[in-house]
Amino acid sequence: MINAFGDIKAETLPESLPLFPLSGALLLPHGHLPLNIFEPRYLSMTEDSLSSKRLIGMIQPEKTYSELMPDDATLYPVGCCGQIVSFEETGSGNLFIALKGICRFKLSQELEKKRGYRRAKVDFTPYVSDLRQDLSQIKDRRRLMNAVKEYFTLKNIEVDWEAIKAAADETLITSLSMICPFEAREKQALLEIENVSERSILLTSLVEMELHNNNYQTGLSQH
Repeated sequence: MINAFGDIKAETLPESLPLFPLSGALLLPHGHLPLNIFEPRYLSMTEDSLSSKRLIGMIQPEKTYSELMPDDATLYPVGCCGQIVSFEETGSGNLFIALKGICRFKLSQELEKKRGYRRAKVDFTPYVSDLRQDLSQIKDRRRLMNAVKEYFTLKNIEVDWEAIKAAADETLITSLSMICPFEAREKQALLEIENVSERSILLTSLVEMELHNNNYQTGLSQH
């Protein structure tokens, strides 16, 4: 296992990024996202990234594809730049990498593909505050925790509740937003929202809505 932690500043952010379009994969600033890389084009992208600044632009396609995503799939306008902080090669030639979220970006202009993967000029300007710690607070932590506990039971998600209770607000909201199995458009809304405080409100609403819908469906099935 090789680790590489970099110090990224606003003035060193690149003008362009390799793009990794992946539906349902949410990377938020300061969050950590593990990925199993196996497609040839994305293995090439990872190799190229490792030989430079180790940066990859995670972004979602607007549609979810059950089979291979087309090369020209329309992408959401906002993604998050991640830095490879660890990688490990498997015996089968796959790469396991971990990305640390650095800063969100807006797509500006797509560039010519390189070794099969997409690239684009990006604009970090609206989101440079991502490089600093988000000191805004969760609006109603108790309400969120109650809803999340019920939601995780419903979804059979096992977590370390002691670690969750002890987590700082930004860490908690980032982690919960990334692991909850929401629809792509809901994950995109969590990505694009302004800060931890606003994200906590949206996260609570999404969880409670899912619980409400489940209770409604359960009630229907019992009649």
